[in-house]
Amino acid sequence: MHTLALTDPRTGRVRGDLTAAREERVALAVAEGRRAFDGWRALTPRERSRRLERLAALIEEHAEEYGALERAGTGKPASETAGEVEQAADLFRFYAWAARTQSAPAAGSFVAGHESWVRWEPIGVVGVVVPWNYPLMMATWRCAPALAAGNTVVAKPAETTPDSLTLLAEHAREALGESVLEVLPGDRETGRLLVASGVDMVAFTGSALAGADVAARAGTRRVSLELGGNSPVVVLPDAPADTWTELAAAATYNAGQSCAVPARVITLTENYESAVALLGDAMRERRAGQDFGPLNNADQAARYDRIVAASAAKTRTTGQLAPGDGEEGGYWRPACVLADLPDDDPAVAEEVFGPLLTVQSADTVEDALGLANGVPQALAASVWTRDLAAGLDLAGRLNAGEAWVNCHLVQTAELPHGGRGSSGHGTDLSTLALHEYQRPKTITARLKFSPSGD
Repeated sequence: MHTLALTDPRTGRVRGDLTAAREERVALAVAEGRRAFDGWRALTPRERSRRLERLAALIEEHAEEYGALERAGTGKPASETAGEVEQAADLFRFYAWAARTQSAPAAGSFVAGHESWVRWEPIGVVGVVVPWNYPLMMATWRCAPALAAGNTVVAKPAETTPDSLTLLAEHAREALGESVLEVLPGDRETGRLLVASGVDMVAFTGSALAGADVAARAGTRRVSLELGGNSPVVVLPDAPADTWTELAAAATYNAGQSCAVPARVITLTENYESAVALLGDAMRERRAGQDFGPLNNADQAARYDRIVAASAAKTRTTGQLAPGDGEEGGYWRPACVLADLPDDDPAVAEEVFGPLLTVQSADTVEDALGLANGVPQALAASVWTRDLAAGLDLAGRLNAGEAWVNCHLVQTAELPHGGRGSSGHGTDLSTLALHEYQRPKTITARLKFSPSGD
C-alpha cells in the first residue's frame, strides 16, 4: 500500500491522505471498464444522452460540495470554483446533446452496383490522465466526449487533487451505470500503470515532458495530448483602454496556472514604455489571497521561484500578498510583471504557470509576429487593437490552436480548443472532440447477385 499526504495549498499543511492505486487496482479498473463497454456502447444515442443529462443534473444538485472539494485541493477562491463546477455540468449536458448528432463522410453509390456508408464507432476503454490546475473541468473536457461517443473511461486525477473526481465517480455510477466511469486516485506511477495497461486509448493533459513519456508508453494506441502553452499577447498602440485590466485578470485567474493563460506581452517600440507602466499598475491591483489563489504545491512553487530568480529582467513590478489568517504558510505568489529582458530569458522561453507576465517590444508588426511565433508551444494567443481588420489578420497568422481579439481565455463548449507543436495535438470541446474518441468504419454492400448457377 502506497499512501500519499494531501496538502492544503492555502496553508501548506497536511489535510489528509490517499492510497495510490497500483498494478492490481489499475488492472481491475480497466477490466471493469472493459466489461461495462459492451453494454454502454449498445445503448442508443438517446439513452446515453439521457444518462449524461442525469450526471449533469447531479453535478448541479451537489454544486456546493463539488466546489468545496475543488477548493480543498487547489486553494481557489469560491468565485472561481463555482464557475468551473457550472462549466463541468454544462459540458456533460452539451455532450449529452452531441451524442445524438451524426457527422460522417458522404454515403451513397460511389462504386457501380454497390452502396457505401461510414459508421463512427467508439474505441473502447479510454484512459484519461488530468492535471491539478482544473481537476473537475479538465476531467470533464476529456470524459464527457469520450462517454458520449460510446466509450467507457478510467480516469486518473492528479495526486494533489483527487477530491472532486472521487465524487464524480460516485455520481457516474448512479447516473451512467456501474464502471462506465472509473476513477483511480494515485501518483505518477499510477498514471504510468494506467497508460501501460490494456486501455485502448489515452487522453492526457499535462507537461510536454510527461506527454512525450505517455506517447512512448502508449505505442501504437491512439493518444490525445494537450501539453501546455506559452501564450503570446500582441498589444498594438491603439489597444482598447481596458486591455491592461483584462490581461491582469486573465493572467492571475487560477494564479496563472492555466495552459492558455496570457504569458508573453509583445508591443511595438512606440507603446512599450506605456505598456510596462499600465500593465504594472493593473497587476499591482491583483492581490494574492483575495483576488486569486495560491500555487498548487511545493514543487510548482519551487519551479516558479527558480524561473523568476533566473530571469535577467531589469524591470520588476509585483503586487500584494493578502492571505487569510493562518494561511501565511501557503504557496502564495504575488502578481508580477517582468520587462527589459532578453528574448531568450527563462521567463519568456518556458511556460511559467504562475501569476506572471513578461513584456517584450518589436520594431514592426511583422517582428512582433515573429516573437509571438518564436517559441515551441502553440496553444493559444491574443491580439489587442481597435482596428478589427488588423486584429483578425494577426490572429489568423499566429501559430496557435485558439486565438482571441481584444479578449483572452474566452471559451465555451461549442468552440474547439487544441494545441500545435510542443503543445500537443488533439481537440477538446465542441462536437469535433467526439471524433477524438471514435474511429470510422466504411461498409460497402454489393446490391445485385448473379442468378444461381450462372
